[in-house]
Amino acid sequence: MKSLASRRQPRRKKEQMPETCSHLNQIKFAHTDKHVCEDCIKTGDTWVHLRLCLECGHVGCCDSSKNKHATKHFRRARHPLVRSIEPGESWVWCYVDEIMPGEIGAKGFVASAE
Repeated sequence: MKSLASRRQPRRKKEQMPETCSHLNQIKFAHTDKHVCEDCIKTGDTWVHLRLCLECGHVGCCDSSKNKHATKHFRRARHPLVRSIEPGESWVWCYVDEIMPGEIGAKGFVASAE
């Protein structure tokens, strides 16, 4: 009888995370005047923090919110980049590459210093 260890599948090497975001050319929106989660408003729900889709301008709630509408929007629309629209925050997150490639400043996107 084979031991448990010999029946296990070989471990795959951990996938390397990209060092840079390959989706920065998809930024079409950097700012918004919206200050509500559009989807939470429709259902009468509340949110914790807000995220702006940089491809279409959709505003959704963060993953700390019960509904996680920003992430749901990414899964549905496949728009990879969001930014925080919380006061004092300007970071950008890429769902596909799972990195924070930079920030949106007054003059547009600024890449992170590596």
